[in-house]
Amino acid sequence: MNGKATSTRTKLERGRSALGPALELVHTGRAPTRAVLTAELGVTRATAGAVAAELEALGLIRVDSRPAAAAGSQGRPSHRLAVDDTGPVVLAAQVHADGFRAALVGLGGRIVATAPGCVAVQADPAQVLGEVVEAGAALLRESGRRCAGAGLAVPSAVAEPEGTALNPLHLAWPAGAPVRDIFAERVAAAGIRGPAFTGNDVNLAALAEHRHGAGRGAQHLLCVATGHRGVGGALVLDGRLHTGSSGLALEVGHLTVNPEGRPCHCGSRGCLDVEADPLAFLTATGRDPGPEVSLLQQSRDLLRGEYDDPAVRRAAEELIDRLGLGLAGLVNILNPDRIILGGLHRELLEADPERLRAVVADRSLWGRSGGVPLLSCTLDHNSLVGAAELAWQPVLDDPLAALA
Repeated sequence: MNGKATSTRTKLERGRSALGPALELVHTGRAPTRAVLTAELGVTRATAGAVAAELEALGLIRVDSRPAAAAGSQGRPSHRLAVDDTGPVVLAAQVHADGFRAALVGLGGRIVATAPGCVAVQADPAQVLGEVVEAGAALLRESGRRCAGAGLAVPSAVAEPEGTALNPLHLAWPAGAPVRDIFAERVAAAGIRGPAFTGNDVNLAALAEHRHGAGRGAQHLLCVATGHRGVGGALVLDGRLHTGSSGLALEVGHLTVNPEGRPCHCGSRGCLDVEADPLAFLTATGRDPGPEVSLLQQSRDLLRGEYDDPAVRRAAEELIDRLGLGLAGLVNILNPDRIILGGLHRELLEADPERLRAVVADRSLWGRSGGVPLLSCTLDHNSLVGAAELAWQPVLDDPLAALA
C-alpha cells in the first residue's frame, strides 16, 4: 500500500475513533461549536469537521454552517453543534413506591415524550415491568422514532453482574428479583430493539445531574436524595459512577444519625433512611399522610406553603440536623468537591440553606476552612434521564457499531 493510501486510512481510523468522544462532548453540552470540538479532541480542524459530518449523517447531531458572529467578534465564526432534535431516542422507565413512569429521551438529556404515570405498583415485578414497557412502546409507536435501547431506574441496590434488586423494600417485591432480566425480556417482547439496562434510581439521578445538571464539572460528585420513601446516595468519580465491587456502594440510607431513633427495616435504629425521608417529615409535623398524592408531594406542599407553621418549621429543622450529620460523615470519608441534594432534601436545603451548611461544616473534619458546596439537583425526572443515560452509553462509546 502506498504512503498516500496509508495516510488516508490512518486519518479515517482516527476520525472514527473520535466519533464516540465527539458525540459525548456534544451530548453533554461541552462542545457547542466545531472550534471547541477541535480543541477538546486534540485533532485538526479537518478531522473535527469530518467527525461532525459523520455524526450528522448518522442523524445524531446538527451542524449549523452559517452561524451568526457574536457581537464585537472578529474572524470567521465557528460552526455550531447541537444534538438532532429529530434523531433516535431511548426508552427510559422508573419505578418507585408511588407508581411508575415511562418516557422517550433524546440525546442531550431531552425528554421527548412521557406516558401518564401509574399510581399503584403491584408486588409482582414482572407485571409492573410489563406495564411500564408497554407504556413506553406505545410512546414509540406514536412518535415513529428509532429506538437505540432502554434503561430502567429502580429504588433498590442492583447487584452486579446479576442485575438483581437486592432490597426493593418499599415496592414489596421479593429480595433478589431479577429485574434486569425481566426488563430485558419485556423490552424484547414489545419489539423494541437495542440493549436494556437497569440501575439504582439515585445512582442514575447522580449520573444525569453530572452530565446535564447541577453536577456538571465536578470531579468527585456526591448525590444524596430522598424520593418517595427512604434515602439513597451515589458518587460520580471523573465522570463514572462508583458502584463498588458488585454494584452496592453508597448505601447511605443506613448511616446511623440518631442512635435512639426510629426502628429501621435493616434491623438498626435511627438510620438516615427513616430519619430524613418524607414519611419522617410528615410524622414530625404531626400530620397524617393522606392517600391522595405521594408522600414526597405532601412534604413539598407543607414546606412550600406552610413553613411559617411552627410545627412544620420544627420538623424541617429536625430533619435538616439529621441530614447534616449524615452528610458530614460522608464528607469525612469521601472528600467530594460538590454535594447535590434531590427530592425532599432539595426542599430542605432551599428552606434553610444556612442551617444545613452550618451543620455539615461543624461536623466535618475540614470544617469552615474547606466547606463543600451544597447544591440542589436541577433536572426534572433526573432518575428517568439517568436511566436513559444507561441506554445511550453504547452509542456514546461507539456510534457506528451501536446504530449499525
